[in-house]
Amino acid sequence: MTSLTPLLKRSETAVAAILIAAMVLIGLVNPAFWQLDNLFNLLRANVVIGIMALSVLMVMISGGIDVSFPAFAAAGMYLTVIAMNHLGYQGVVLPFVGATLIGLVCGLVNAAFIHTFRMIPLIVTLGTASVVRGLLLGLVGTSIINIDRMPQSLIAFGRTTVGIGGSQLTAMIFVYLGLAVVVWLFLTRTMLGRGLFAYGGDPESAKRVGFDNRRIVYVVYGLAGALAGFAGLLHASMIWLANPRDFVGFELDVIAAVVLGGASIFGGRGSVLGTLLGVFMLVLIKNSLIILRVDNTWQGVVVGAVIVAATALTAWRDRKKLN
Repeated sequence: MTSLTPLLKRSETAVAAILIAAMVLIGLVNPAFWQLDNLFNLLRANVVIGIMALSVLMVMISGGIDVSFPAFAAAGMYLTVIAMNHLGYQGVVLPFVGATLIGLVCGLVNAAFIHTFRMIPLIVTLGTASVVRGLLLGLVGTSIINIDRMPQSLIAFGRTTVGIGGSQLTAMIFVYLGLAVVVWLFLTRTMLGRGLFAYGGDPESAKRVGFDNRRIVYVVYGLAGALAGFAGLLHASMIWLANPRDFVGFELDVIAAVVLGGASIFGGRGSVLGTLLGVFMLVLIKNSLIILRVDNTWQGVVVGAVIVAATALTAWRDRKKLN
């Protein structure tokens, strides 16, 4: 029992228990919930928001906040698809590298303002999001690239599935889980990842013990932007269209998922497993509301309430540990 005590006290355990209880309850109300097709659709809905949540997780562990990732995702997606159409390119690897690099550059701009001018991350990311979104719509265009104009290589990639039990599971879930493993290894097996937690706990203390705070800021916001750009193009390949106005309002859902997974908005705390569980929990909640035919407006109320409640619990937990 003693060996199980630390496990039972982990926030991930609580989230997992709530998630299982919610799934059982929903399954009792609607047995069709347990059908493989429905479960696979839920997993599919986790992919894009989950990759974005991994980027926000790293930023929140560092004690910052990022609301620019939806704009970076839209820019990476739209600019890459336009370039592919213009050049007639039909590959997959280079476009994803390109979209990732676009997001990386945008993320490094965030880092430059935050570190050089000691600006508040929320203000910086609000500003860069507005600038990037405005430039994208004003200079590049506002037209939606539909399936008939989408590069066929991207469509084929997004349609890749794995047959399990007579149902089809999108192969993109393995891309998502692969990225989750990479982020987990970065956070737990590298000095830079550990420095991220130290910086989020207390930047001055992190600097005193030898961590390079400048490097940490540039790496975390650069990686966050890169993941956003990648997620944007993956989203386009999965829905077979590219809309420059996409991802508006994604900030709320993603931050809610990360906080729900146990990450602290005050920095220094968070885990990849908790984030994966938080993403699935949020997708499950929204899916349940749709099944119950709850209006989109009220869905926003529920997501907002989840953020407030999860943040309050995090603050209470941190204060209790200090006492």
